[in-house]
Amino acid sequence: MLVVASLISYGQAIVLGLLQGVSELFPVSSLGHSVILPQLLGWNIHQNDPYFITFLVATHLATALVLLGFFWRDWVRIVKGLGRSLRDRGIDPADTDAKLAWLLIVGTIPAGILGLLLEHKLRGVFASAASASAFLIVNGFMLFGAELLRRRAPQVEQDDDARIARQVGWGGAFGVGAAQALALIPGLSRSGATMGGGLLVGLSNKDAARFAFLLATPIIGAAALLKLPDLAGSQGDGIRGQALVAALCSALTAYLAVRFLMRFFETNTLIPFAVYCVLAGTACTLYFALT
Repeated sequence: MLVVASLISYGQAIVLGLLQGVSELFPVSSLGHSVILPQLLGWNIHQNDPYFITFLVATHLATALVLLGFFWRDWVRIVKGLGRSLRDRGIDPADTDAKLAWLLIVGTIPAGILGLLLEHKLRGVFASAASASAFLIVNGFMLFGAELLRRRAPQVEQDDDARIARQVGWGGAFGVGAAQALALIPGLSRSGATMGGGLLVGLSNKDAARFAFLLATPIIGAAALLKLPDLAGSQGDGIRGQALVAALCSALTAYLAVRFLMRFFETNTLIPFAVYCVLAGTACTLYFALT
């Protein structure tokens, strides 16, 4: 137990927790940063170490709970809409909450299936800092491409969720949801892929971010809950205290990040994040190649 406890210090837990809360919601790849940063700082932490995967469960759960709390009123409406559609055995064309509920379900299914099938394989193949740095560059160009190819559909609805429900079709929801599986590769961003997908189906930057965060909540939360027994079991021995500290830090920065991004995307685009990913990925790639 003492050996395991020494693998993640409380100082490292604070840094990793603060980083997780920001990078999970910013379109810059939390998994990529969790692979790159320990290498840059010379920490003996590797993304595929069982204890580290268990440690990250707490930070992911904290992020999901923050998203759930931030969009709580929306989720109440969405769940009520789902209930109405099940009661009526159909979706009323005027019931945008019910439509949004089923769009989220359609988007969640492919992400969940692909995650279960590919998570261990992709993490095992691409879990190096050099690989994550290269894919961070790819992520940047993906964000550039989404802005370049975006559709600019008229935004006629006043309510945010109603605009999303009217604009996104079933095929679009499936595609945007499946794009979340890109986040299984360190360096590619879940939120970046879903925001980019939202732009391609005609959402504004603000609505694409909103849809991405709603879609991410059940995926991140379910994945964390499935692995929570590992944290409570023997794999959590020696790191539960650090995981709790990291979760609290992650919750703080996740809350600040989602508040910032929902305001930022009212008037801004993905371009600043694309520039960051390309520059940071290039710098890290050169660093790892030369050291």
